[in-house]
Amino acid sequence: MNKEEFIKRVKEDLNITLTKEMLTKLDFYAAFLIEYNKHTNLTALKTLEEIYLKHFYDSLTLIKTINLSSINTLCDVGTGAGFPGLVLKIVFNNLNVTLIDSNNKKIKFLEELVKKLELNGASVINMRSEDYAKENKEKFDVVTARAVTTLPVLIELCLPLVKENGYFIPLKGNAEDEINISKNILGILNGAIEDIYKFVLPEENSTRTIIKIKKNSKTPEGYPRSYDKIKKSLKKYLK
Repeated sequence: MNKEEFIKRVKEDLNITLTKEMLTKLDFYAAFLIEYNKHTNLTALKTLEEIYLKHFYDSLTLIKTINLSSINTLCDVGTGAGFPGLVLKIVFNNLNVTLIDSNNKKIKFLEELVKKLELNGASVINMRSEDYAKENKEKFDVVTARAVTTLPVLIELCLPLVKENGYFIPLKGNAEDEINISKNILGILNGAIEDIYKFVLPEENSTRTIIKIKKNSKTPEGYPRSYDKIKKSLKKYLK
């Protein structure tokens, strides 16, 4: 997907009109990512066309589930090189975005990029998500994550961060099996799936699933647990 196709599909598919300022920042983002990736492994995608489709367009599909123009705080867990959180910040400047990742090399990239783009309201945190969640329960209107880990594990890492009546909205590929084994942990953490959006990514034609999970009440004490405990108890979710 070249830049012109990206602009067209974002308008037609997502009803987003990209301004000159947004496009200038996205252009810089893509170029900086490609250059930085030559010495530090941030992404497997090497071309502008791949970045516009699989990073930029894919990140913006979150708008299918919620009106981001009316949201104040958003947290992106396991953000990697800033997807989807930093792309959402560039297009929806009203958002106060927190980007979390435990990979120090990716965090350094993000810190430098945020500074170069002069983005206010974008915080970069180098921390394990479960540790951050223990200290920041019920903090964000929306929490998202893209291709981080299996859904039941992701729910325990992310849902505690969400405010009551807020949303955790993970971006996944084909997620039917993961959804089926997430019922137990959703019940424990007072969450419920409100909607599931399935679509096909343009050009590549791969399956995408966006899961809109509402948090109905506060996180119970003791959650999230350590990552090792979460992984060990995954078998229980299969019951």
